[in-house]
Amino acid sequence: MSEDFHHALKFKYDLCIGCSHCTGVCPTSAIHVYDGHPVLDPNRCVDCGRCYVACPVNAIYIEQDDFQTVYDYKYPVLLVPSIFLAQFEEKIRERTILSALLHIGFKYVYEVEKSVDFLKEYLRRDLEGGNAPCEKPVISSFCPAIVRLIQVKFPVLVDNIYLSKAPFDMTAEYIKKSLTEKGVKEEDIGVFYVTPCAAKIAAIKSPVGEEKSPVAGVINMNYLYSKVLRVIKTGEYQMCDESVRFHRLSKASITYPLTGGETKMLRTGRNLAIDDIHNVSEFLEKVEDEDIQDIDFLELRACDGSCCGGILTAENRFLMIERQRKRMAKCSEEVDAEDNDLLNYFDYLADKRHVRHVEPRSMDKMDDNMAAAMQKMKRAFEINQNLPQVDCHLCGYPSCKALADAVVTDKAQIQQCIFVQRAMEHYDLLTPKEAHDISAKVWGAKKTDPTLAKNLNL
Repeated sequence: MSEDFHHALKFKYDLCIGCSHCTGVCPTSAIHVYDGHPVLDPNRCVDCGRCYVACPVNAIYIEQDDFQTVYDYKYPVLLVPSIFLAQFEEKIRERTILSALLHIGFKYVYEVEKSVDFLKEYLRRDLEGGNAPCEKPVISSFCPAIVRLIQVKFPVLVDNIYLSKAPFDMTAEYIKKSLTEKGVKEEDIGVFYVTPCAAKIAAIKSPVGEEKSPVAGVINMNYLYSKVLRVIKTGEYQMCDESVRFHRLSKASITYPLTGGETKMLRTGRNLAIDDIHNVSEFLEKVEDEDIQDIDFLELRACDGSCCGGILTAENRFLMIERQRKRMAKCSEEVDAEDNDLLNYFDYLADKRHVRHVEPRSMDKMDDNMAAAMQKMKRAFEINQNLPQVDCHLCGYPSCKALADAVVTDKAQIQQCIFVQRAMEHYDLLTPKEAHDISAKVWGAKKTDPTLAKNLNL
């Protein structure tokens, strides 16, 4: 397991206007402002992408692997979530999309949800048999942003995480096994996953609970959508043979990436599905405080609308959900090994299914020495109690609590609070120039230029 979090979210400081929108939407207070620019705390960031959505000037971007690396493999394989197809208008047939993907250079194309029926069987065995494999409520490990959120913000709940690989990992394992059985050398196989979000990029680059992901590279969904649409519109592709098609998926497989997709697979128990990371965070606070009890299973997704609301999707999430449900209506309740040959690899995949225990990474760790950490926590609490609790962001931090934590860890000064500045000026403990200089350190010289008053004729 990787020691450090990989982060897919990056800042373009030349575009940043220092508006602090990103600090306000971050669910883990991972961003503060210094010298007029955002600063990321890598141990707090969960790559949920809320900052990416909030930025008004596109100063935040999401990295992806160089697409040309696809051609480094003799057998490049594309692993697409079923929602990738839901981005295209219904008049564009699945066979047309598949033909375009093959034209681009992929040898094989598989849908991620090919492994869902396999995972559904084990989920039912583990949760409906009366002997849950972990603490209740059992929390789905499907969404990597949620797994990281629990690690850094709710570390006491790590023992509740269901230790199972996600569908993209399991389908990738199947792809490698089935191709090597056909005589393809494993080093010639490159599995590339199409991601709707930043968190899955991070999960593949630094997987939690496993040494290395079977996925060789990641492609942003909006990038590939544009590429495929251009191929289709220009007519550059050749229509593939009728025998080449996406494998049949069950209703459960198609609904899996939608909100409620996992809970609907369970036939017993009290099971809840919650989407949007702020909703999830609020709910987990109640679970942590034991205000909510007697829940068997929690399906938690960081994006509003689950994967259809991913920040790298190209289409409106509501239209995608509608298309996904229309496709589901045409699917069978169940499929067998004739429709989905992955089910022939049940025993092999069963050995690959588990991940190691997820370790907590508390974002509130203030010192390696326990006694010193307790003293700092106490001091941070006292400071926070005396701050105005308006969370105005003028100190550069998203909340009064975040500023208090930064003060006791020597990352910030209490004088950064504008209310503390005014109080200190009142008692001649701080000159107006000193107060100005403190604000300039946070917001940069441009925003605090004294000539601003002159320009506004004040």
